[in-house]
Amino acid sequence: MPLTRIAMKRGKSADYQRKVMDQVYQALCETFDVPEDDRFMTISEHGDATFDFGKNYLNIDRSDDLLLIQLTVSNTRNLEQKQALFARIVKRLTESPGLRPEDVFINMVEVPKENWSFGHGLAQYA
Repeated sequence: MPLTRIAMKRGKSADYQRKVMDQVYQALCETFDVPEDDRFMTISEHGDATFDFGKNYLNIDRSDDLLLIQLTVSNTRNLEQKQALFARIVKRLTESPGLRPEDVFINMVEVPKENWSFGHGLAQYA
């Protein structure tokens, strides 16, 4: 069910990118009960001209290693689950591939369950 989009500055290795996706997926499994193989993720890389952010917004000191993580999910989770997910993603990404907590920006977009089609033109969750 989650659709994960991750944006970062260009230049990270394929291994680094794989670790980022693996850690986010594991955090989703641990806190949102995402089933095995429910994994739909992309990473987009950007140059200086197409990646811009507030380096100190809300007094958080961000570096060029910033990840912008957008999760589109069904609107079925409570506040505690969302907070647990955010914390778990940051914990995992600091362990591997070694990001700073300040460099993990997460945005969650919630949609009704009937807004998903996983193939065949069907709304499987409707």
